[in-house]
Amino acid sequence: MLLHWNKYAQRLGEKGFRIMESLLLINDPKLEGESRITLELPNEGSKLDFEGQIHGLLGHLKGHLHNHDITIDVIVNESFESKRSFNDQDRYNRLMEINPNIELLRTTFGLDLQS
Repeated sequence: MLLHWNKYAQRLGEKGFRIMESLLLINDPKLEGESRITLELPNEGSKLDFEGQIHGLLGHLKGHLHNHDITIDVIVNESFESKRSFNDQDRYNRLMEINPNIELLRTTFGLDLQS
């Protein structure tokens, strides 16, 4: 399930839907039983954004997992901490994934990451 979840998020990112991609990747969803997926999000706004785009994700998961009973429950947890820590190196690595020419830019201008 997690593999198809992440593939869908990657596909959204490639199409330019960065907000939904980040919502899908902010935390690993939990599978409860055979068909209930629970996702924890940090605030009500994120939940509303996610629920507005949930149908495409459900269709993708139901088709690839051959389970048409899948449901996704969203839990808002205000004290939520992202599974990712975004330091300068993490951000740089993410930019490198998006555009490898960032390295050329960095070396051309003698730029360096601050620690």
